[in-house]
Amino acid sequence: MRTRGRGVALAGLVVAAVAFGYPFAWLVSASLKDRAHVFDNALLPVPFAPQNFVEVWRAVPLLTWIGNSVAVGVAAAVAATLSSAVVAYGFARYRFRGRGLLFGLVLATMMLPGAVTMVPVYLEWHAVGLATTQVPLWAQNLFGSAFYIFLLRQFFLGLPSEVFDAARVDGAGPLRTFTSIALPLARPGMVVVFVFELRSAWTDLIKPLIYLREPQFYTLPRGLKTVLDRFGQGGESQWEIVLAASVVATVPMIVLFLCAQRYFVRGLVTQHVEQ
Repeated sequence: MRTRGRGVALAGLVVAAVAFGYPFAWLVSASLKDRAHVFDNALLPVPFAPQNFVEVWRAVPLLTWIGNSVAVGVAAAVAATLSSAVVAYGFARYRFRGRGLLFGLVLATMMLPGAVTMVPVYLEWHAVGLATTQVPLWAQNLFGSAFYIFLLRQFFLGLPSEVFDAARVDGAGPLRTFTSIALPLARPGMVVVFVFELRSAWTDLIKPLIYLREPQFYTLPRGLKTVLDRFGQGGESQWEIVLAASVVATVPMIVLFLCAQRYFVRGLVTQHVEQ
């Protein structure tokens, strides 16, 4: 029975892997085909057309867009991770009047759709003269994220209080305790938050559409919208170019996950065990 159960579980994992992996395999294959065979649904790119990637690099400033996405994504991830960690640590390690109410209000903000605050937030950035820059794409994360605060608070609650008591006895202040003890011990959770937010910023299209006007400031999603408008419209649609640009935008996130997989999985497993 145990062997049969493992076989069923393995078969389910294989089916799930194929279901999730096939769209990306099709994307890569279609990006390497000529215009006449893009949608023939064959995984082998015949005829083979690697010049699609050369053409898309010549047609649009992909390198500039990639650099913008890296800068915005890293800034957004660092801002969200550090600010959320500070708030989460306060809720986890300190006792004060109204703590439960404040934490409930923080969680309640997750119930607000982004569209509700989109116009007021834009007006605020416009008032300070930054509505057409990249700053709004990452600076909002300086105030933390309710989901990340909740996630990191669970990590901090799972840390042994004896470690913090010993640090206090040794004369470590609140800042030293936070930076030298809490943050290193919560590293898996911090990596999870960093990867989540970097992926979110890397794939975000709404905010770049709202704030970015000049092509030299475009991030990759905003640039892909330009590629789609240019090559994916009309009777002579060049979908092979659009798909090649999509592959260029997708591969960095796969590389990031492979590099951070050890910390990412450890963080999720630790969170599950603590719950």
